[in-house]
Amino acid sequence: MRVFTKIRWAVSILLVFLIVLMTNLIDRDNFNRLSYSVTTMYEDRIVASDILFDISRIIQEKEIAYTCLEEDSQKSQNSKQNEKLRALIEKYSLTKLTEKETFAFNLLQEKLMSLEQMEDSDDASKESILEIIEKIDEHLHDLSKIQLQEGRRQVFISKEAKDTINLFTQAEIIFLIVMGIMIQIIILYKPKGW
Repeated sequence: MRVFTKIRWAVSILLVFLIVLMTNLIDRDNFNRLSYSVTTMYEDRIVASDILFDISRIIQEKEIAYTCLEEDSQKSQNSKQNEKLRALIEKYSLTKLTEKETFAFNLLQEKLMSLEQMEDSDDASKESILEIIEKIDEHLHDLSKIQLQEGRRQVFISKEAKDTINLFTQAEIIFLIVMGIMIQIIILYKPKGW
């Protein structure tokens, strides 16, 4: 075997090695994006939506109590409900928040603090408390819409990563078939001088 032939074979093998390495790195990056997207969907969207639902349920209980019951009977429930709300707010703050979500979440926290202060005050009217509760409901609605939008965005990211993985997998299969055919040609081809 001549030196030129050896160099050509070495370059060909190196090229195949680099192509396989490059596609592997791209596949790993896409797999990591897909994995991150799925994890984010659960930890930062589904769990956050569940927390928002629990907060909403407590706020609805408060609203019903202020609408239908005596204020004195509601005041005995306030401390338990407010304690639950604080725990839920703390859990929600541990999720990954977008910029828009952080803004809406801060507004929600402000209104919840205002509600708690009004409930502790003897001067607050039932109407003003119900008005604050209505604002809290609006902020909860805004946050739930943000969860939905972010969930859609994460689904799009995971679908895009999956599509890229599928494309590269198909390209790798085509590349292997072409390489197999070329190897067969090299093995079976006999030049006229042999």
